[in-house]
Amino acid sequence: MRKTINCNTGWTFHEGFSADLAAAFRKGEAVNLPHNAVDLPYNYFDETCYQRPFTYQKVIAWRPEFEGREVALVFDGAMADSVVYVNGEQVVAHPDGYTPFTARLTERLAKGDNLVTVKIDGSENPAIPPFGGQIDYLTYAGIYRDVWLRVTSPVYVGNVKIETPDVLAPKKTAKIRVDIANPRGLKLAGQVSVTLKDAAGKTVGSANASYAGDSVTLEINNLDGIALWDIDNPNLYEAVVDLVHESGDDQYCVHFGFRSVEFTTEGFRLNGKPLKLRGLNRHQAYPYVGYAMGRRAQELDAEILKRELKVNVVRTSHYPQSPWFLDACDRLGLLVFEEIPGWQYVGDEKWQALAIGNVRAMIERDWNHPSIIMWGVRINESQDFHDFYTATNKLAHDLDPTRQTGGVRYITDSEFLEDVYTMNDFIQGNEELPGVNRPRTALRPIWETTGLKKPVPYMVTEFNGHMYPTKRYDQEQRQAEHVTRYLSILNAVYGDPNISGSTGWCMFDYNTHKDFGSGDRICHHGVMDAWREPKFAAWVYTSQCDPQEEVVLKPVTYYARGERNIGGILPLIVLTNCDEVELQYGPDIVKRVKPDRETYPHLPHAPVVIDHRAFSAEELGLWGMKWEEATVTGYVGGKPVKTVKFACDPVPTTLEVAPDWTNLSAEPKDSVRVIVRALDQLGNLLPFLDEAIRIEVSGPAKLLGPSEAVLKGGAIGFWLETTGGAGDVVVKVACHRLGETTVTIKAG
Repeated sequence: MRKTINCNTGWTFHEGFSADLAAAFRKGEAVNLPHNAVDLPYNYFDETCYQRPFTYQKVIAWRPEFEGREVALVFDGAMADSVVYVNGEQVVAHPDGYTPFTARLTERLAKGDNLVTVKIDGSENPAIPPFGGQIDYLTYAGIYRDVWLRVTSPVYVGNVKIETPDVLAPKKTAKIRVDIANPRGLKLAGQVSVTLKDAAGKTVGSANASYAGDSVTLEINNLDGIALWDIDNPNLYEAVVDLVHESGDDQYCVHFGFRSVEFTTEGFRLNGKPLKLRGLNRHQAYPYVGYAMGRRAQELDAEILKRELKVNVVRTSHYPQSPWFLDACDRLGLLVFEEIPGWQYVGDEKWQALAIGNVRAMIERDWNHPSIIMWGVRINESQDFHDFYTATNKLAHDLDPTRQTGGVRYITDSEFLEDVYTMNDFIQGNEELPGVNRPRTALRPIWETTGLKKPVPYMVTEFNGHMYPTKRYDQEQRQAEHVTRYLSILNAVYGDPNISGSTGWCMFDYNTHKDFGSGDRICHHGVMDAWREPKFAAWVYTSQCDPQEEVVLKPVTYYARGERNIGGILPLIVLTNCDEVELQYGPDIVKRVKPDRETYPHLPHAPVVIDHRAFSAEELGLWGMKWEEATVTGYVGGKPVKTVKFACDPVPTTLEVAPDWTNLSAEPKDSVRVIVRALDQLGNLLPFLDEAIRIEVSGPAKLLGPSEAVLKGGAIGFWLETTGGAGDVVVKVACHRLGETTVTIKAG
């Protein structure tokens, strides 16, 4: 039977590569995977420092179970231009940095120690997508995803594709295609059986068939009592595939869901029901360690998107992302638009052939994820290339006829070859450009961007971003404008039934090349900072959830009379899903205000905007008058449901140290994010307390990044990573103004 063994530990890392490393082990730095070849500062660095070769080595000892079996190393992802050697012999070369590849070790393994050497090259090789032009993100070198040792019978299950063609019928069908791997060219004859199980492990259907070739399709009909997968009830099923061959047996398990998705000219439908897509774009990067974060971090991003930001869709900009992230999206009910690697540039025929190969690798890896609703088969924001994009679309449809294709562009009148016209619309803010006389516009009409006279399925895939970069610690007035821009575009999306939805640019700030961003190697484009600490704009998304799920009440203010131009806090935007909001200023002045449906008629939950229609200048205190405390209260159904209080004299009171979880695995490379916040006497963030902090970690974990940091906008984050072993991880964070806070995390 198949064995799949995690192979992340016990690697040796070397700077550079030389031919002798392919055949001989050399002492170097002991590392575990995922691994970043060069850890970078938070900002202001030279991104060319990792654009060179590196080497990883690992000794694999012979095991009795290797005898007569197929043995392979499966790499989930390495950046980039990977070459794998076994005992000095080249086994496989894989140029792409985002898709998986396999190094077959069979017949190359000696009965003793075997040396595996992996050369990777972080150079931005123009022959490989996404390289060749400028790129607004970084491609950090390293074996940054998991590696697995796979041991199977000589004939084994290579892949499984599951289709659910009639999910809206009372009784349902599952079609399971089993692709059979036969690297030795043995005679193919035997049996395949498939058992479908629900989340509780109960069998709901089964089938078996004989095979005499490299693929067989089984169909299980009349499935009764099947629960559909959707965003509120992401019901998953497991297909257990058993293959019998005279050389041995194999078993392969895959999770999937029964659901239908469709982009139409009247919007998006999930299981036949209209759903407005509301989401964000995500890069897979983290401060200091680049791409090299494991399962917990990947899952946390999905949880933040779904549970904190309350979005229902994410775009994997601009490449296939971690299987752990996609698995989490399946479990959480978070929809995914996944696309191939690339950014504006399209190279020659060989380059294009690699990109077409990326389409295949992406789809064949991910076609069973119910969360994925569309394949991105066009290089992000590229010009039109008829033959190239005809080929990518054809391949996507051939491989997976169950999903539609999209191709993200920002040029208008682009040739429409895909199923869904996916558009980056950055028109809002263009009125600021010289010579542009168009008034402030949230989104262009569909006909204007497509140039087509007929309606087509349409989705807005980016907006805001570089048009209005905003730091979490920017002046309150800029933050309020940032919020207003998100509100206006989401309102426009909800107001047009022909727009399927939108993914804003983007989830969080990310490191980038010198040619982009704020000159500090960061694009401050997110609704969160790089640590996933929210800016005010994050609550634009959060506030759109139903109050039964979570009551949201977020005033867009630091609450200081002199922070804004001219002074005061009006107009005060309160991002909320409450029916009305009450503002009490001082002991006596109390006013209630309802959501601004005049400005935002289409949003599920319009913000409350408090201005001089509710408060006169004298009531809220003219310049020079005493500044009073304030209380903001949200009401639902006439009852108070949430309160936020602001001090008129905030002082540093609490150093909050908040880990996302307090239990870690004893295995190496488990991780936890910790957020440090400086809070005033009422528990509010102190946005201008830029104090230095010192971080000390003891126990079986280490700190990723420096032990000294400075609070940015009153908060900063860091990650801890287990080093192996059980015990208490004690974290001490000290600040000159706020003393020391200690938290304990269990590793075991």
